[in-house]
Amino acid sequence: MSPRLSAEFWVHAYLARLRLAGIPAFVVAHGDDTAGAVLVKLNTLDGQARVFQRSFDLSSGDRVWIVLAEGDERAVDAAVARQRGFDPDLWVIEVEDRDGRHLLDEPGFS
Repeated sequence: MSPRLSAEFWVHAYLARLRLAGIPAFVVAHGDDTAGAVLVKLNTLDGQARVFQRSFDLSSGDRVWIVLAEGDERAVDAAVARQRGFDPDLWVIEVEDRDGRHLLDEPGFS
């Protein structure tokens, strides 16, 4: 079993990497520092959005990012609000990028 980073450490590292790439991002909801799950909302600034959550790929056992909801930004925000209702320890990071960059597919972010 591989060691896990605290949620707070992962969030700070992710935000720093986004800053280096010139991609604006903000903590919208601060979850539990050690064990909180993380949602990443990608806002493409055209009324559309997508929210990602970490999951396990059952075939490989790897952690992967999957799309939880996508479409109209208000509908995506409602999906995020529902998740926060189930899990008050949830972190929500909002990434704003017209080109749809989120960096979650880069090594080290799964």
